[in-house]
Amino acid sequence: MGKQSRRKFSADFKAKVVIEALKERSTIEELAKKHELHPNQITTWKKEFLNNAHTVFENGKSGLVTDDNEKEKEELFKQIGVQNVEINWLKKKLGINRLPNFER
Repeated sequence: MGKQSRRKFSADFKAKVVIEALKERSTIEELAKKHELHPNQITTWKKEFLNNAHTVFENGKSGLVTDDNEKEKEELFKQIGVQNVEINWLKKKLGINRLPNFER
């Protein structure tokens, strides 16, 4: 018998399930059956969602702040990578193996 791997759920899926649970149109058990989850999993996601709800209102903006931050972070990492390549190319062209070691 092979080892069964854990299922991974996207943030969108978790949010969808939690919002359904918060609407209380169905019981946790009904939602668990519908989405093939254990009721405890939905309860855990719901608690986590409610405990972190305040982050939506941080920085005076909506939840899009984290998306913007992630995009900016990716862009900055790309720039760092390009600059590292440029620095290494310049060092090679100038014959610099390493920076001088200044002792204090």
